[in-house]
Amino acid sequence: MAIRPKSAKSRPRVEVKERKPSSNQQPAKGKLGIMIPGMGAVATTFVAGVEAIRKGIAKPIGSLTQMGTVRLGKRTEGRSPKIKEFLPLAGLDDLVFTGWDIFEDDMYAAATKAGVLDRYLLEQIAPFLKSVKPRKAVFDHNYVKRIDGPNVKKGKNKMDLAEQLRDDIREFKKSSGATRLVTIWCGSTETFIEPTAAHQSVKAFEKALTHNDENIAPSMIYAYAALSEGIPFANGAPNLTVDIPAMRELSKTKEAPICGKDFKTGQTLMKTILAPGFKARLLGVSGWYSTNILGNRDGEVLDDPGSFKTKEESKLGVLDHILQPELYPDLYKDIFHKVRINYYPPRGDNKEGWDNIDIFGWLGYPMQIKVDFLCRDSILAAPIVLDLVLFLDLAKRTPELRGIGIQEWLSFYFKSPMTAPGLYPEHDLFIQMMKLKNTLRHLRGEELITHLGLEYYD
Repeated sequence: MAIRPKSAKSRPRVEVKERKPSSNQQPAKGKLGIMIPGMGAVATTFVAGVEAIRKGIAKPIGSLTQMGTVRLGKRTEGRSPKIKEFLPLAGLDDLVFTGWDIFEDDMYAAATKAGVLDRYLLEQIAPFLKSVKPRKAVFDHNYVKRIDGPNVKKGKNKMDLAEQLRDDIREFKKSSGATRLVTIWCGSTETFIEPTAAHQSVKAFEKALTHNDENIAPSMIYAYAALSEGIPFANGAPNLTVDIPAMRELSKTKEAPICGKDFKTGQTLMKTILAPGFKARLLGVSGWYSTNILGNRDGEVLDDPGSFKTKEESKLGVLDHILQPELYPDLYKDIFHKVRINYYPPRGDNKEGWDNIDIFGWLGYPMQIKVDFLCRDSILAAPIVLDLVLFLDLAKRTPELRGIGIQEWLSFYFKSPMTAPGLYPEHDLFIQMMKLKNTLRHLRGEELITHLGLEYYD
């Protein structure tokens, strides 16, 4: 069954502060270094795609920063500039890359093995991809049980591993000539854990690192290293990673923006499109059965019950937060929500998400909707990665954003968006888009769009 959110009465109060518009973002001067833990299908598809676009071989389909527009002012004004022209975003030609992985394959070999992109495309950018080689990774087999690899760091404790990562970061910045850096987790889903005392403050976390606390996951070590260097961090998996008090504290102290969790790509993307439509028309939902088959490394990792539990938690919360059964009990109180993920190697990265949705309408008469989404998971994820690194870099260069920690305005890209403690997440894709674009307008001192529109009829 779906996980129920806390009732409005039990939610802690969140202090709301009035904010004034800020249009003083620092310019995007110099190179932007992108650091990626996990150089598998998503990471290689992203990096290969950026290089193909730079060479004029392909277009950045799916990227809001590259192809999207933002309406300014009234509809009668006709002002809708491209987002990349409206804001001082880094240009694609200024991006440089590095990463960590437990396997020793460079990005060309890794992309070839992933099988997402065809050989004809990869051959045209092979020299560049071969130049991006993985650094030794921080890895703990207890957190990802279905895979193992030789390219792994050794250290006397987890703090030592964090210091090795910080050395990698400094070396990359120096050798690449990057003036700014962003880290984005594209690694595997880790086994499910809940916050413990070790996660409650930076002091407690650093003590836990020194004592090799088993509750410190590899992704947290990467996040700690990046944030300690003042570098923004995005979490593309459903792991806790930066969604703990210690990381929120460190993010604010170091003015290193954070966001997550879990890239919103296939089946959950469809849920956040369809569910708002049912709610808008006040159609009831009695059941939503979802199953997936996929055969890439992600599918292999999720074949482990612990890793699947982490993913399941991320996927199940979406419907309750959108449909709000506590407000609409006649429509959604008794919804049966089931999620399954099955590892099926022949499918590779071409995931299939199948949904059976039982709905009911006027006078309670039942209807059904079937969705069969044959998607390419990494093709959907790659533009998300691009947008997130560019927007996080923007946040780092924006005084109003860099010190607040969680960048909730980027919820549009995530299955399980991070929020301020006590604040429920917004999952509705269309509300998320409005929030994102209104944030961009706010940053440039433009009027926010409410869609009221009464002034057109005065």
